[in-house]
Amino acid sequence: MTPFEFEEPTSLREAIALLDPDDASVRPFAGGTALMLMMKAGVFRPRRLVSLRKIEAEYSGVRVAGDGTIRIGALTPLAAIEHSLDVRRVQPVITSTMRVLSNTRVRNVATLGGNLAHGDPHMDLPPVLIALEAIVNVVGPTGTRSFPVAELVTGYYETQLAKNELIAEVVIPAPQARRSVYLKCTTRAAHDWPTLGVAVSVDAEPDALRSATVVVSAATERPVKVLSASALLNGRQITAPLLREAGEAAAEEVDVTSDLRGSSSYKRQLVRVYVERALRQAIGDKAGTLQ
Repeated sequence: MTPFEFEEPTSLREAIALLDPDDASVRPFAGGTALMLMMKAGVFRPRRLVSLRKIEAEYSGVRVAGDGTIRIGALTPLAAIEHSLDVRRVQPVITSTMRVLSNTRVRNVATLGGNLAHGDPHMDLPPVLIALEAIVNVVGPTGTRSFPVAELVTGYYETQLAKNELIAEVVIPAPQARRSVYLKCTTRAAHDWPTLGVAVSVDAEPDALRSATVVVSAATERPVKVLSASALLNGRQITAPLLREAGEAAAEEVDVTSDLRGSSSYKRQLVRVYVERALRQAIGDKAGTLQ
């Protein structure tokens, strides 16, 4: 491992000033679970690491408003989100997702901001936050800007973050009457990298869907909203053929990739099955009895 500078600023403003918009070898450092692996493998050789561990406490922790809106600081460890009783009460899909996200050791160290900024398409949390219509607040030298988590990742390990910008907070709107589900397909243990991840969020009456959001990840270069499936489902009576049709629409729309976890044709079939399965769970038909 080659020598590098290590800075420990005590404020977010100081941390941003230490970053270099023109030098990709200068990186912020929070939990470091992915960064350390890249450094050990020689994939990334930093000139300077800027630690975020000593900056203001306001960028850590979970706060839930009376209406159910959740605000999570970017430096909050994933384990803290997993064990938050307020998160489990308001958005149980986040809690259940955390329990299959990597392992306990990683969740104790990895932070929310780092998880999102890494841009890895196999992460479990981004598709869930996209389905929940979450907003990310980003701070840079010129101030703060906000945009949907759906717009954060722009390509394979690529985000729209400038090299001198940091995620400060994620805001998850109140769920209202929506029910959400995340399903993943892995080739090994439940907490392993997914071959496919599917997140859905629905606003449903007993026999009809007011609206539905479908997000596919892991089998694609970045998490993507499946607009054709959502358009098909919105305002429709709930039937088994409709849910199968939504799975088929998703499989046709998404641009799946081949890798060691499976061929594109295999993953496309997974999309068909898992989108329908996730929708069934979200509307309460876990046993598959809907006809």
